[in-house]
Amino acid sequence: MSAGVHTVAVIGAGKIGELMLSGLLRSGWPVERLLATARRPARAEELTARYGVRVVDNLTAVDEAAVLAVSVKPQDAAALLDDIGPKVPADKLVISLCAGLPTSFFNRRLPEGTPVVRVMTNTPALVDQAMTAISAGAYATGEHLALAEEMFKPLGQTIRVPESQQDAVTALSGSGPAYFYLLVEAMIDAGILLGLPRQVAHELIVQTAIGSAVMLRDSGEHPVKLREAVTSPAGTTISAIRELEKHGVRAALLAALEAARDRARELAAQAD
Repeated sequence: MSAGVHTVAVIGAGKIGELMLSGLLRSGWPVERLLATARRPARAEELTARYGVRVVDNLTAVDEAAVLAVSVKPQDAAALLDDIGPKVPADKLVISLCAGLPTSFFNRRLPEGTPVVRVMTNTPALVDQAMTAISAGAYATGEHLALAEEMFKPLGQTIRVPESQQDAVTALSGSGPAYFYLLVEAMIDAGILLGLPRQVAHELIVQTAIGSAVMLRDSGEHPVKLREAVTSPAGTTISAIRELEKHGVRAALLAALEAARDRARELAAQAD
């Protein structure tokens, strides 16, 4: 299967599935080459009204699409695959967007030799700034990976990683936007505590976050060097950093990401 415009079916078009649909459409993917499935009729009507995509049942999607992007909740994946798995021809490409589920989970429920590519993206796909990690399953070739990259590149950046690293990816970048939102929320509250109006604090922190992220991406400098450039001797920044270290912010982040990684593993175990 070479890269090109194939018919793609998003099976279980929830939040992540919708991100994929909208990104493909923004990139110029023909709407007639997109299908979606949804449990609720109201959701089906919403997707058709918003994007013009045809919403079909799961078996029609399996029959008509060359690429099946499975984006159901991990706990629903086994029942879905028990239903459609035997009917999936081995030449279809299956893309898993199910957090925590290894490609072996799919291989056990699909015909022998079916290529599966595991993908973890994140919600900045809404503004074409996603970070998407792509891993090949046992039967996926370089062509399958290239096709997956072609589908997700319009959403932001892509990177190939060994599947053994995907739980760490889930913890770091899959859940990562939430950590930044929490930090920004706390900093806005701090600005209010210091006497700033909420909207002023919001503008100050959001633009500071955007500028800092662009510098990290474009400067090529290690974050330590960028931080040191802001931290003058006996100044305000070092006083703040001392308090952050005193309260164990670095250790808390390490523990938080380990917890997210462990939860991804638990989801896989529960789904099996």
